[in-house]
Amino acid sequence: MQTERPLKIAVVAGEESGDLLGADLVAGLQRATGRRLELVGVGGRHLQALGLASLFEASEVALIGLSAVLRDLPRLVRRIGQTAARVVAEKPDCLVTVDSPDFSLRVARKVRAADPSIPVVHYVCPSVWAWRPGRAAAMRAYVDRVLCILPFEVGELERLGGPPGTYVGHRLRHDEGVEAAAAAQAAPRDLSGDRVKTLLLLPGSRRGEVRRLIGPFGETVSILSARGHRLRLVLPTVPHVAESVRAAVAGWPRQPEVTVETGAKWRAFGEADAALIASGTVSLELALAGVPMVSTYRLDPVMRAASRLVTVWSALLPNLIADRPVVPEFYDAYVRPQNLARHLEALFCDTGLRAWQKAGFAEIRRRMETLRPAGELAAEAVLETTRQSAAGDRR
Repeated sequence: MQTERPLKIAVVAGEESGDLLGADLVAGLQRATGRRLELVGVGGRHLQALGLASLFEASEVALIGLSAVLRDLPRLVRRIGQTAARVVAEKPDCLVTVDSPDFSLRVARKVRAADPSIPVVHYVCPSVWAWRPGRAAAMRAYVDRVLCILPFEVGELERLGGPPGTYVGHRLRHDEGVEAAAAAQAAPRDLSGDRVKTLLLLPGSRRGEVRRLIGPFGETVSILSARGHRLRLVLPTVPHVAESVRAAVAGWPRQPEVTVETGAKWRAFGEADAALIASGTVSLELALAGVPMVSTYRLDPVMRAASRLVTVWSALLPNLIADRPVVPEFYDAYVRPQNLARHLEALFCDTGLRAWQKAGFAEIRRRMETLRPAGELAAEAVLETTRQSAAGDRR
């Protein structure tokens, strides 16, 4: 009896968040098909745990800011060509590129030019609704479908002439860790002023982010301590920046609990009174878990100049999804520790700001609800695109 051949999927994911999304999709494919999957491409620890032998370390392409991209341009160009050539040689049933559009979509374009028969699905809509809207129409030439994690993105892709979009929701909406943290946050909590407060510090998952923000975070902690707050500091991070984080906080008077363990992270989310964060995917994790927060970011010089092209009213996902300023955002010169400390004080207690955020988080959970987990819906969309391509019905 002839056994069914493996389903071969090429996947390209650079960021930690993209690696998680890619792994969630792959797990969904395994459940949906019951077939053995053969993975090729680039990914981090989560995809590698599912059997991907990454062509190189995914962190090599997890760059933030135009200056970082320009600095590493020769190496990135080489990696783009290497990845595309490997995908074409493997001739997968589908190429799935995940986020990191400056890298992954360039791979997709090269693959389409070399072998138009390989269907391409891009997971996470580029922020064409925020800046450089012309990217949407340009994607039609080499992307067959975009998997959207925000409810409004399907309509935006259509309005801008982009590839067909499918809303799959976000894997975090049904994540067990998020749900456990949300249940802990929903339980009655002592908000008296003299208790020890648990403060989450999340300075980013990239070395540049950590380098630019860890100083202001430390100053904010010092100010809170000087103002009489007894603090427990927890700093969840990812393995590739953990050493840099530990070195950066080594001189702090009060040492944070630095952890890279996923279970410890979600426990800390459930226990936290508030969080001080670098703007990014973690803001959505915290919002869905119900953790009050203050968001910050410092752009590199080139990105600061390019920020004039941004048209969207907020840079933070929870605010965009709720369509109102749920979480305060402070950028560049406005990352002032004295200001950050006072905002966090307001979140430690039973205040209007804390209630405003909690109500906003409940609305975000409602708007992001899907009948099934994102990984299952994403897998279904990839399989449908693969079938359409095999039947010559590429749209």
